[in-house]
Amino acid sequence: MDDNLKKIFPFVKPYKFHVIWNVIYNILYALFSTLSFISLIPMMKVLFNNAERITKEPVYKGFLDITRYGNDYLYYYITQLTEKSGPQFALILVVALVISTFLFKNLFNYLASNHLMHLKNGVLKDLRNSMFTKIIDLPVSYYSEKRKGDIMARMLGDVNEVQNSFFSILELIVKEPMTIVFTIIAMFAISVKLTLFVFLFIPVSGYVISKIGKSLKSKSERIQYENGYLISIVEESLSGMKVVKSYNAENSFKDKFNESVLRLLKLSNSIGRKNNLASPMSEFMGIVVIAVLLWYGGNMVLVEKLANGEPLLDGAKFLAYMGLAYNILTPAKAISKASYAVKSGMAAAQRVFEVLEVENEITDKPNAIVKESFEKNITIENINFRYEDENVLKNFSLEVPKGKTVALVGQSGSGKSTIANLLTRFYDVQEGSIKIDGTDIKDMTMNSLRHMLGLVTQDSILFNDTIKNNILIGKQDASDEEIIEALKVANAYEFVKDLPNGINTNIGDAGNKLSGGQKQRLNIARAVLKNPPIMILDEATSALDTESEKFVQVALENMMQNRTSIVIAHRLSTIQKADKIVVMNKGQIVEQGTHEELLALNGNYSKLVMMQSFE
Repeated sequence: MDDNLKKIFPFVKPYKFHVIWNVIYNILYALFSTLSFISLIPMMKVLFNNAERITKEPVYKGFLDITRYGNDYLYYYITQLTEKSGPQFALILVVALVISTFLFKNLFNYLASNHLMHLKNGVLKDLRNSMFTKIIDLPVSYYSEKRKGDIMARMLGDVNEVQNSFFSILELIVKEPMTIVFTIIAMFAISVKLTLFVFLFIPVSGYVISKIGKSLKSKSERIQYENGYLISIVEESLSGMKVVKSYNAENSFKDKFNESVLRLLKLSNSIGRKNNLASPMSEFMGIVVIAVLLWYGGNMVLVEKLANGEPLLDGAKFLAYMGLAYNILTPAKAISKASYAVKSGMAAAQRVFEVLEVENEITDKPNAIVKESFEKNITIENINFRYEDENVLKNFSLEVPKGKTVALVGQSGSGKSTIANLLTRFYDVQEGSIKIDGTDIKDMTMNSLRHMLGLVTQDSILFNDTIKNNILIGKQDASDEEIIEALKVANAYEFVKDLPNGINTNIGDAGNKLSGGQKQRLNIARAVLKNPPIMILDEATSALDTESEKFVQVALENMMQNRTSIVIAHRLSTIQKADKIVVMNKGQIVEQGTHEELLALNGNYSKLVMMQSFE
């Protein structure tokens, strides 16, 4: 059994009720599909006045005799009806029998499809939920290595492909095979000789059809990976539209997109040719069998005779037999199509489970504690950290006492933002430890750790929603008054109050209806509303103009009073009042002290201040 098939079973289990009824109704469909052709035999015999005359009521002799009993009782009833009311009433009876079998066949087909619909839609819902939960839970480090477009393709396209294609397997193993089995049983009941003759040709057609789809799964995998790459190009182009246009790079991105589309075209055409060939090829092979059958069976009806002079095969039975033989073609075509669909679904399922099975390396320990308050200090002890093979922090140690503001400064790449990433456990420390009140942050739940932290990043991360809902991320149950107060602290209410709908104004995709300074002040307001005991400001004012920076700086200073703050800054003017300034270079601390103490040293910090004073 395919591994992906085993992995899908837990998602199917909650819907086993629908699976069971789908199987039952498919079996009943297959049975009545066969009976609908068998019911044509008595109709044609009545029509051509060739019905068996049974005047004595048959006797039921047990389950194994049920076929003979049913056949004899039907002809007994036809005989009685013909003698009493005339052949037209017998004809009405057998026509009603034909209509009834076709009615039940289609009714059971509908019921089976209805249960399959509930199964497919339910599994689709659960797969989507599991995928999104996994995507949200995976650490930030996972997405630094993956294309967002590829993740989106797996979340949307591949999950849909599993729904559309994978569950064809139920038809592949139940509906169509059972139709073939019941049909073959009926064919043997009519003529063993003719059926054995037909079976000589079935393996040949089966071999031809199987050869067509041999390479389909590998090509389905390639087309799904290419879809992920294509979505990545679109996502990156939209995200970086200003850069694309300002550098006149439209043609470069168009070329990348067109090349990907061309690869998709070739793969799609290749898969399409095989899919399109499956149905006509199976039908043609079937018609060849039917043609040979007409010749061989026709001889049994017209030429070959029994000892009593009767034809070797009754004409009405032969016509019904031909219908049954053709009845095998439809499920045979469906099986060939379903087998291709399942291969495509298997490839999609593999890509879905690749994400679902990624091990999340940053998780809560089984006995992680819930830390509810911050009492004393944050200590960073002998940290070594690297991204892949690049050392970013080397033997880094620092203490941040409660209520104090510590600023980290230094050139780009000195490891300042890495400290913020490690404190929030976006990444985990590789060597050394980070402790809050003496407790390693790895020993507490991430929820309680992050509940104590407020983060304002250099990037203004806002969502396509109202100002109110963007701010509420900081505190879900906050009132409008609390939101407005937070906006005032962040010096954001001055522009929010002038917007058409105030705090209920939609700010567009990534907040692009606002200026950079306005977006950053909303980010700060979100952190203010959360009101955490520890605040991490990662280049929080770097996106602001000089005037906005002054307003926000006052707001940040007010917010940081009686609060522990770690400020990562490029503009040194924003951190001169910090209790301690730590100067970093290549992942190490080279100087630390107050603004005045560091200026007196006339070292790295003094040079940075001097350089910025000339900017």
